[in-house]
Parts: sequence; structure tokens; C-alpha cells
Amino acid sequence: MASPWTERATRAASDAHPAFEPPVPERARRDATCAEHRASTPNARASASNAAASPTPAPDALAQHFKTAMRRLTSTVSIVATRDACARYGMAATAVSALSTEPPAILVCINRAATLHAPLMRVRRFSLNLLHERQLELIAPFSGKLDHDARFAHGEWRDAYGVPMLAGAQATLWCAVDGDFSYGSHTIVIGRVDSVSTAGPVAPLLWQDGAPCAARALAPCLHDAQ
Repeated sequence: MASPWTERATRAASDAHPAFEPPVPERARRDATCAEHRASTPNARASASNAAASPTPAPDALAQHFKTAMRRLTSTVSIVATRDACARYGMAATAVSALSTEPPAILVCINRAATLHAPLMRVRRFSLNLLHERQLELIAPFSGKLDHDARFAHGEWRDAYGVPMLAGAQATLWCAVDGDFSYGSHTIVIGRVDSVSTAGPVAPLLWQDGAPCAARALAPCLHDAQ
């Protein structure tokens, strides 16, 4: 803190010499000098030039680039299913991910135009059925124009915990909607996992580059080699 004497001396100097300014601390001068030097370097000038020469893509072009990039993101194909009164609703989904283990929870992204969306928001319970690679034939009916209940004529379905479950799925997770929020065209659903069932060896049906595919091991698992 400046002493009263220093403050009085500074005011006096300012009154006597209108152009007088209090001395700039040495560290502030060094920082300003360094900033000027960085701005004048070739790298800084090149970065500024590149930024000016690289306009933001048009929204339509950016969306297309995004879709092209996402085709390189491999995901497990699942069927999200629920029941509202006497009707069953289901859809194939790849926008699914684990959220936490304490408590067990998942994220599912659902287009608000999907027939599943409204009933799911009402009943707030669903099953997530991770497809086996042998269940390829279920993708089309659960992605197409079939009526909601007609989709369940494909595959072996039965009710458990109040919602449909798929027999032979890699795994089934029974979930309660524990939160949801909108973003763009979708609702992001937080599913609190209440129960889990798994079956058979790990052989998930995957989706990559707009087409189904299967997983393959690149090298022996470490725990198998030990």
C-alpha cells in the first residue's frame, strides 16, 4: 500500500506538470514489451493471416463435414424400447454411451420427431437392448416406417419390469429416466440403470460408415496372455 506521503507527492507532481504520469512498475513494462514482441514474430503474423484467410464454413457445409466425420465413429447398435398403456414403442439407436457407475447411468440421444419420444417422456421407463451381431435383421424394422407396435413382430420380445426386452440381446439394461434436456433436434436422456442382464460371448453388432459391421480382435487380450 502506498504511504500518504507518496500519494501527496504524486498529486503534487501531477499538478505541477499536467503531462506527468505515475511511474509504471518494472514488471508491467517487461510484460508489455514481451507482448509486443510476441505479436511481431513471424508465427504470430502467420496465425493472424491464416485466421483471416480461413472463413467459417457455411452452416450446410459444416453439417455435411460433421456427418462425414461421424461416419468414422463406430458405435454399438441398440434398440430402445418402452411401453405406454397397451402399446409398445422402439427404435434403433447408436447415440448411446455410459455416463457413470456410481450410480450406474447411461446417456441416450433421441430425436424429438421419433415415435418413441413422446411415450418415453410420459412413462419415463425404458429398456436398452444391445444387439448381437446375429440380430442384423432388426435394424431395418426399428429404423423404418413400420407402425410402432408392428416393429415388435421382428425378434423375440417379452415384457420384463414393465417394458419390452429382446431375447438374445448382448445385454439389456432396464432404466428409469432420471433427467432430460433438449439440444438441437434431440432430447438427451439420462437413464438410471435399475437392472442388467447379459447373455453369451461378447459379439456386438456395430455401425460404422453408414453400414453394419462386426468387431474383431487386433491382438490377444492382456488378461488372456497372463
